[in-house]
Amino acid sequence: METFQKAKDIASDKLFFIDGLASARHAAELMKEKNVQALIIQKRNNADANGIITVYDIIKGVIIPKKTLDEVSVYEIMTKPVFSIPAHLNIKYVPRLMYNYDVRIAPVEENGEYIGMIDYTQFLFTNLDSVNQLNK
Repeated sequence: METFQKAKDIASDKLFFIDGLASARHAAELMKEKNVQALIIQKRNNADANGIITVYDIIKGVIIPKKTLDEVSVYEIMTKPVFSIPAHLNIKYVPRLMYNYDVRIAPVEENGEYIGMIDYTQFLFTNLDSVNQLNK
């Protein structure tokens, strides 16, 4: 049986949550403090879906339209539902999956829970040896 690295093997454990009613300023400050590019939006109830807000969302939804970080709420610029990567997915499929769905960063999900995050930079720079295996 062939062994392979799974998405959860390369995922960053930097996973932080924020309330959808928080301001874009609070989101940006939390991203800076935690040194992350995305935050997961907390569910309002069990039937709700999580969302995600990224640095790109803040640039696109606040900076470019010349709004202030205080006048925009996270829920106005987030993506919902969040696109997640299955924890046991072979890493050779992760970049193509993210590219096909136009996702730059995504949480890794196992048993209905988010356990980490994957982004292109983290994927490439922390796993250069794995990248060599992608085309085999």
